[in-house]
Amino acid sequence: MTAIGVLALQGDVREHARMVREAGATAVPVKRADGLTSLDGLVIPGGESTTIGKLLRRFGMLEPLRSLVESGFPVYGTCAGMILLADRIEDAGVDQPSIGGMNIAVRRNAFGRQRESFEADVDVPVLGDEPFPAIFIRAPVIEGVGEGVDILASVAGERPVAARQGRLLVSSFHPELTDDARLHRYFVDMVEGRS
Repeated sequence: MTAIGVLALQGDVREHARMVREAGATAVPVKRADGLTSLDGLVIPGGESTTIGKLLRRFGMLEPLRSLVESGFPVYGTCAGMILLADRIEDAGVDQPSIGGMNIAVRRNAFGRQRESFEADVDVPVLGDEPFPAIFIRAPVIEGVGEGVDILASVAGERPVAARQGRLLVSSFHPELTDDARLHRYFVDMVEGRS
């Protein structure tokens, strides 16, 4: 069975693991670099991108993850995970570690602070005709897109909130907080070469 790691340093680890299992794969919590070796793909949950980046550095995972991404390893980043996978962070802090690999520019907290969090039905054509119930919590947005990136969904005046580049997938919203496993299924299909 396909093994999908869920980075277990911060964020909705259990919720993502539940969705990975619903998508038909085995969910494996990953807390150390040696946990990356037996995986077929990885989910990077939301949380606080600077904190996750610093933890990746502290636990010796930042460079192994960069190498995996460069080699074409499938990774799905949600919210802070999207920020960490972006090649450019428009409002990065002084010490914002990043994995990079995806040819996008993102802006952190683009929709506002915690109190401006919201839910919206988002059209994601690769998932079918039914809108996706997206939950945005201090969400980033894609500010710029480079070569090879496909925008999968947009909201609020066509602001991009989900994208794919090869075997990298990102969303600024939190699919793990819904009962809709379609995005995780799409990622598992990517990992298994079906999409």
